[in-house]
Amino acid sequence: MMTVWFRRCTYLGLLLLASVAALAQRHRDPFTQLEIDQIRDASWEPRERLSLYVKFARARLAGLEQMRSDPKVKDRPQQTHDKLEDFLLIYDELNDNIDTYVDRKDDIRKPLKLIIEADVNFKGQMRALKEGAEVSPEEMKQYEFILTNALDTVTTSLQDHRKLLVEQEEAAKHRKKSAVKPFGSKSE
Repeated sequence: MMTVWFRRCTYLGLLLLASVAALAQRHRDPFTQLEIDQIRDASWEPRERLSLYVKFARARLAGLEQMRSDPKVKDRPQQTHDKLEDFLLIYDELNDNIDTYVDRKDDIRKPLKLIIEADVNFKGQMRALKEGAEVSPEEMKQYEFILTNALDTVTTSLQDHRKLLVEQEEAAKHRKKSAVKPFGSKSE
């Protein structure tokens, strides 16, 4: 009786392991090895690291536009989906890094300005793709969900990034006022 139970558990365990391995193979890393190295090298430099994420996200959307304009491309809907997914993964990493730097109380006003500018461009590019008249409804169905998700994420993030920039500007003003107290003044 114990042997049958053990075999079943072993079989289920192996089945679960094979399922996890299959899922892991489906998920691809949106970063190249060179990009991973650049990100790692800039780990303690918020300005540089956040700028890299913006650069990589821009590159993914530029690659998307280039691919979509190439008449020789096969399986354009699937490639559009994959490139949007890569963009979104990179963009999510950007937002995770912003959260990390905010938690560390780093001053990220300069990169935030760059990010907000990029957000506006990203949003425009995705809207143009979504409203593309040359795309058949069948093609659009294959990547509409990821496109809508990416557009919603960028739209929400743009608002959050603008709000965060205002907060960072206010915090910088308060730090500046605190640092320039006249000699002999009382602390509050």
